[in-house]
Amino acid sequence: MAVGDVIANAPAPGAPDGVLAKVTKVLATTRQGTEVNTAPATLDALLGKDEADGKVPVDPAGISVEPLVKGVKVSWAKNGERRFGPHGATLPLGSLRLDVGASVATAEGAPASAAASVSGFVQLSPKVEFGYNGNRTHADSADSGTATGTAPRGAYIGLSGDWSSQWRFKGQAAASTGKDKPLRMPFAKLHADPVIQVGPVPVVVNLDLTCYLAVEADGRISVDVKQDLKGGFRVGGSYTWAEGWKPVGESGLTATPVQATVTAAGRVKAALGAEAGVGLYGMAGVSADLAPYLRGEGGAVIAGSSDGKGSATADWKAFGGLDLSGSLQTQLTVFGTPLFQKRIPLGTLHREWQLAAGRLSSAAR
Repeated sequence: MAVGDVIANAPAPGAPDGVLAKVTKVLATTRQGTEVNTAPATLDALLGKDEADGKVPVDPAGISVEPLVKGVKVSWAKNGERRFGPHGATLPLGSLRLDVGASVATAEGAPASAAASVSGFVQLSPKVEFGYNGNRTHADSADSGTATGTAPRGAYIGLSGDWSSQWRFKGQAAASTGKDKPLRMPFAKLHADPVIQVGPVPVVVNLDLTCYLAVEADGRISVDVKQDLKGGFRVGGSYTWAEGWKPVGESGLTATPVQATVTAAGRVKAALGAEAGVGLYGMAGVSADLAPYLRGEGGAVIAGSSDGKGSATADWKAFGGLDLSGSLQTQLTVFGTPLFQKRIPLGTLHREWQLAAGRLSSAAR
């Protein structure tokens, strides 16, 4: 081993996120190995002119799951085997499933029959993506006529996969942070370190997922909404020499309403989502928040006359939707690309669809 060499190792007991470092000084060589000083290195210095384009399914057996609330159940299916989830459903091969049920703060004065709760499951088949298109020399500034460094011609890091969820939100909830933001309840943390082999070089991709429930409600409306959601998604960052880093956010999720009823006037929204972080060798690169949600709203009109007769009419609607947001982080310079000083937002992908609607009316004296 010599000064200038780049070390790239897969996860190990002493380096759970892998190692990517450049040797700055050789201290000693013994039978046990070589002791060196190192400094942070870049993939550009390691891969040089090599190219790579890979998608690696994350083995569910290699994902560590940390439940954050009681009642979270974990089941998985590994390629080549079949396992069964807690409700007896056969899982697609290569997927991880989390079942959760949680109570939500119920509106003050609501009857026991209106107790609020969220329950269901999230099923994921994630893939990490890594691309690298060789490097080229560049100048540190536009005024410099000499080549002083290198950067990739193109690069990509991201997360894609299949998402499936079925969940139900019911009751008369009263939940808010008091700052016009939903009450957020993380229920499980997931972590994996899949390795993409580029020739002899192990490129370690770090994947972190936090699954959560989020509820925002005014306590004046009672709902019972359930839906199935299935489809694919893709988030990440794409780099080209001409345009620099750009965010990527795509979703092909579609919903099927199972049931939806709303009573009284008011508003409520509940999300069952996942917050993802994807990086290299322990350095964060891409963050994303995939948040499918259910929303209900109702409005009432009351009319009266001098003869003592009156009427009440209430319109209600139930919606399903999806928000996808996130950002690219400054640590993406691990690729060897020119520096940028702030996070680049992914932008927000927002879709919403109506599940059901109805009208209730009554007359009274």
